[in-house]
Amino acid sequence: MDIVKRVPRMRELSRDLHTRGERIAFVPTMGYLHDGHLSLVRRGREMADRVVVSLFVNPIQFGPKEDLAQYPRDIHRDTELCKSEGVDVLFVPEVKDFYAEHYATYVTVEGLQDRLCGRVRPGHFRGVATVVLKLLNIVDPHFLIMGAKDGQQTMVVRRMLRDLNLDAELVVAPTVREADGLAMSSRNAYLSAAERAAAPVVYQALSRAEELYVSGQRDAVALVAAARAVLEAEPLVAVEYVELVEPETLDPVAELGGEAMLAVAIRLGKTRLIDNILLGRGPSPG
Repeated sequence: MDIVKRVPRMRELSRDLHTRGERIAFVPTMGYLHDGHLSLVRRGREMADRVVVSLFVNPIQFGPKEDLAQYPRDIHRDTELCKSEGVDVLFVPEVKDFYAEHYATYVTVEGLQDRLCGRVRPGHFRGVATVVLKLLNIVDPHFLIMGAKDGQQTMVVRRMLRDLNLDAELVVAPTVREADGLAMSSRNAYLSAAERAAAPVVYQALSRAEELYVSGQRDAVALVAAARAVLEAEPLVAVEYVELVEPETLDPVAELGGEAMLAVAIRLGKTRLIDNILLGRGPSPG
């Protein structure tokens, strides 16, 4: 496995792979890898000749009072996991190399970036779109592989790819969950024992709404209320939002006729957790 820290070297490797006609799958991460990330790597190995993984805690997607300094990091463990999964290139750029002094160019995806999580994390999706575009320009992959747990993120990236006529194909892989339903996330490491015990209530809330949908309920207010009631029954949970939205535009859905995303964000102590399911395409894997 090649470990690359400099942008010019990553560009050179990518050009060599393209010259040899090899297809590249790219998995962007902020590190502290878990089985959810590794499932993306495995998907990449199925689809392409080479897999590139990036480890980069992107400073411009964190707000001034967010957890940039505390975000979990373990570069040695991440490296060993990537080796064990057959990753071909591990790209670990340094911030000073990635964002030059006086950096001033950003990508905005208007509308999508200001809803759901964007309302409480202003500037977050500007940072996400910017870092993803820069990584795509450097790695130049055929496939960009991301997880479904960050539903709004995948929608922002999909719109950016379309609007800017980028070549990479976005592949959204299913959310990987713990045995009790909790979506895998690097931030789960922040949870205390009591908070971790309460955390599966997020998936329980989504599942309750899905049960109602399968039984014939199509009213958005009723579906959202059912999920919110499950969350609010857990004393440790502070609900940030529960919304049913159209997947491409994030517009609110009143009556569910086609596919819609039920998205949830909560806080358990100082830890913010997000999750979602798609309704209208059959029961979700659980």
